[in-house]
Amino acid sequence: MTMNKTTGLRWNGGCLAALIFLTLLAGCGDRVGPGTAEVKRPAITGVTLTIVQPSKISDDYETSGTVKAKVSSNIASRVMGTVTAVHVRAGERVKAGQLLATIDDRDAAQKVRAAEQAYEASKQSRSMADLTYQRYKKLHDEKALARQEIDQIETQKKVADAQYEQAKAGLEEARVWQGFARVTAPAAGVVTDKRVDPGSMAMQGMPLFTIESDGGFQVEVAVDEALSGKLHVGDNAAVAIDTIGLHTTGKIIDVVPAVDPATRTFIVKIALADKGLKSGFFARVRLSRGEREALLVPKGAIVEKGQLTGLYAVDPQGIVTYRLIRTGKAREGGIEVLSGLNAGDRIITAGLEKAIDGGQIAGGAVK
Repeated sequence: MTMNKTTGLRWNGGCLAALIFLTLLAGCGDRVGPGTAEVKRPAITGVTLTIVQPSKISDDYETSGTVKAKVSSNIASRVMGTVTAVHVRAGERVKAGQLLATIDDRDAAQKVRAAEQAYEASKQSRSMADLTYQRYKKLHDEKALARQEIDQIETQKKVADAQYEQAKAGLEEARVWQGFARVTAPAAGVVTDKRVDPGSMAMQGMPLFTIESDGGFQVEVAVDEALSGKLHVGDNAAVAIDTIGLHTTGKIIDVVPAVDPATRTFIVKIALADKGLKSGFFARVRLSRGEREALLVPKGAIVEKGQLTGLYAVDPQGIVTYRLIRTGKAREGGIEVLSGLNAGDRIITAGLEKAIDGGQIAGGAVK
């Protein structure tokens, strides 16, 4: 008797479990087998379906660079001496030839005076040699002087002429070196750096000033070596300088062919015509590598759920599924989808508020 009751209890429990299993299958699947009930999915109406097709987009390469003046002059001292005066400040605009600083030129002045004296002496010697030559030449022409004597006088005249030219060149050189004590601006522009003050000792080659000429600005960017040979002078480049809210288009004016072995990049220079720029500004640059195919979807088709990004895809049976995707940059034709979507897929692009994950488009299969 006890065994019968136990058997009966086990049978009743097994029947109950089977009934629960069949009920779950009937509620979760479309059809679990012959004779079972079909799943009731929410019907969705009032939505717009779009077939995703590849689009041609610009294949861009983005990098960053620094704004620099096209012409930047580093002015150094060409003589050694004490700086006696500085006539400009950093940030001051100067004209071509304007005096920037003066260096003690007393040594140079002494050399100029010595050169002037040597020049005057050679000038007088030359004059005397020329006069002597004319006299002897007249005697030679009158057959009163032998050819050997006139040759000797002619040689003395040539030596005097050479000494005169040498003394003249020495005087010019001394004056040039004295002029180096006056440091002037090579071109009109702005003094961006001043590294010397009165009383400082200037040495040959020592940088004193930096002047950026009024020749415009350029952006220098380091570009990956993979683009070597693909960028050319005259190509356009999109430039953005967030500091001043500037978005403009520049032209490539120089492509340095050498690749830096440490960074595997090469330098590209882009000319900018906009005013209000300053050296040192950070710039973002976008260079075109041609075209490529991409999948673009309207921005309104993307659905954000917390930290998830996805859209509603529709299969051939009309069943709607929330599909996770990875998006790229915003393009002119929409948002680029990098993964999670294939060409030919159908997605909901309008009426998203009516879309239900797991629902079915009214009418069933989608053609």
